[in-house]
Amino acid sequence: MKIKQLFTSIIAAFALFVGSVSAADHSTISLAIGGYDLVSYHQNSGPKVGNGHHLANHEGNIYAFINAENKAKFEANPAKYVPAFGGYCAYGASLGKKFYGDPLASTVVDGKLYLNLDSKVKSIWVKKRAANIVAANELWPSIKYVPAAEL
Repeated sequence: MKIKQLFTSIIAAFALFVGSVSAADHSTISLAIGGYDLVSYHQNSGPKVGNGHHLANHEGNIYAFINAENKAKFEANPAKYVPAFGGYCAYGASLGKKFYGDPLASTVVDGKLYLNLDSKVKSIWVKKRAANIVAANELWPSIKYVPAAEL
């Protein structure tokens, strides 16, 4: 029941946040990075799911936060908190591909959040993390705007 209440709360807050939303539009609402609070990845407590009371829109993505303080931190410096490679899998990006980035298969390196497809892929990625980050940074500009299905 708590998940249903959280989802209902997020939907209600989102509707207020973006303005008038018809009932038919509710099925298309989607929170970036699975609703996880981006700032929480940089805190000792680790990643936490945000809530519908603290939402921010950045470059067309809706992010949820656990509290107003984290939302304010994000809004003051979004580039510090948004995941690398648009939230796609960092290992995939190092191969010139775009795979889903699991919010729980994450690593923060030098203050930057990296997601991976899953824990198995993350274990491969971390073995050569520095080289994989370099490769992904080199390839990302050429794949950033290419649909995942075309890679």
